[in-house]
Amino acid sequence: MTFMMPRTLTSNTELAAPLNRIADSLRNASLPFYKSSALVIFTEDCTGRPQKKAGEEGIVSRVSITELDRLRSALPSGESSSKEPWRTKAVIAGQEREVLAISYPLSQALLVLTDPAPVGGSMDGREAYRLLNYLWRLTARRIQEKVSDAPPSYLLESRAASAERIRVTAELIDQHSTTLETLLAALRSASMDDAAARASVTDLAVKALVDLRTLSDRTSDLVEEPVTTAFGRLREGLRPLMHFSNIDIQVIEPPANGRALPGEVAHAARAVVRGLVLAIAEQPDVRRVRAQWDCDGENLLINVRDDGRGELSADAPNIARLQQRVQAVDGRMSVDVMPGWGADISVVLPLDPPAVPTGDVAAWGLASRELEVLQLLTAGQRNRSIASALHISENTVKFHIRNLFRKLDVRSRTEAIALAHSAGIR
Repeated sequence: MTFMMPRTLTSNTELAAPLNRIADSLRNASLPFYKSSALVIFTEDCTGRPQKKAGEEGIVSRVSITELDRLRSALPSGESSSKEPWRTKAVIAGQEREVLAISYPLSQALLVLTDPAPVGGSMDGREAYRLLNYLWRLTARRIQEKVSDAPPSYLLESRAASAERIRVTAELIDQHSTTLETLLAALRSASMDDAAARASVTDLAVKALVDLRTLSDRTSDLVEEPVTTAFGRLREGLRPLMHFSNIDIQVIEPPANGRALPGEVAHAARAVVRGLVLAIAEQPDVRRVRAQWDCDGENLLINVRDDGRGELSADAPNIARLQQRVQAVDGRMSVDVMPGWGADISVVLPLDPPAVPTGDVAAWGLASRELEVLQLLTAGQRNRSIASALHISENTVKFHIRNLFRKLDVRSRTEAIALAHSAGIR
């Protein structure tokens, strides 16, 4: 059967949505030929929000990273596996359901449809799946592009979301570990004579503890990358340029025992190196580029140099955009251009977020939620984005902003942002 794209899908403008709405866009685009109760995207490219969901609230509000990771692990491997629909039964949102799953090998992203069914009519099931797979690949590539080209505000929000998830998960682990360990102690008590019941419930509690610890480890893995893994992904990203360019791109591996990188730092580092290599490749007579990562325990140290004429402009728009990306994660970049000898660029990216400012900020008497709103406000976020990041309503955001204006003695967002900048909030 010849594969024909419907005219309404030949343009991918429907999938040009912001990251927080991309699951809705994909589901709307696929509904004419593939129905489902919910659509879930699991992508580790987005460290702050690895799940993107649309559909029934009872599913999208309860689906967990652990469930999606188990499903992805069971998925047949290999590029050819995505050419045929893989349907199975899996526990999603705490209940066994019929699912259709498709991976995206380039980023290990996963698409899951619950209760899937091709829409009847002139299109058979195989063609419906091919259309779905086509849109999924467009979406997965779009997610990669959006993360690579993310503005500074997105990176700041990503770091805040990652840190918040770690904090909440740690609290849950402490709470449930204590509960389950107490349950185990009770069930192992000699005063209980029903041995069979005690053994059965003990096994259940042990399994729950293991699952909880696994969830903790998995959450940490999602917001951090081993430095060698992060660098390996950079090397793979540069491979096409190394293959098709006449430039010899040399990559110097970081120490294998270097400290793990926060997800947003790893993404920023790869984007900066790729951007620098592309900017250098546009210069005449460049034959060799060397990219090196190192880690001093507190910072990721990046060095990129070339052997060209030294005509790279530190004021060029593409270099300015990279400077913004570096500053978004509280880093710094210096460009040393040597006429006749090439350019030497150094980048330092801190691995820890900046400390919460003190001094004037403490004197304002802000509540923790008000400080979070101020930080996102300073990062350029609008009310809707702040509400989404903090999982509160826009009316609540407006309430906090009114309190901020009163406590900071300002009359506008611009004044509040300027005062926050002067106090060291970025």
